[in-house]
Amino acid sequence: MKVIEFHAAYECGAIMNPSNLRAQVEGSLIQGLGGALYEAMEFDGGKLRNGAFARYRVPRFADVPKFEITLLNRTDLPSVGAGETPIISVAPAVANAFFHATGARSRWLPVRRA
Repeated sequence: MKVIEFHAAYECGAIMNPSNLRAQVEGSLIQGLGGALYEAMEFDGGKLRNGAFARYRVPRFADVPKFEITLLNRTDLPSVGAGETPIISVAPAVANAFFHATGARSRWLPVRRA
């Protein structure tokens, strides 16, 4: 499965540095794609098969979709952290897109057909 495009809106109060915030949001979304699509501990006979970084699948540049990110600048609110918070939106969005594309619900991560 491959995510082609990902749309996200993000609000964390007043934006002090828009380009840095966008980079933080993009990084968090990419990390979220790892958990939603690729990352899993694999066992064989009770032993971890992919314990080395070279065998543990994380997103690669070719896996990164086109991002459409809307940053909501709430100047009426104080600035708050924006590091990893957007990650919580990725797995539910991917799972719902998978359902709409296939008609099958995935109830585990990484998202896959039963």
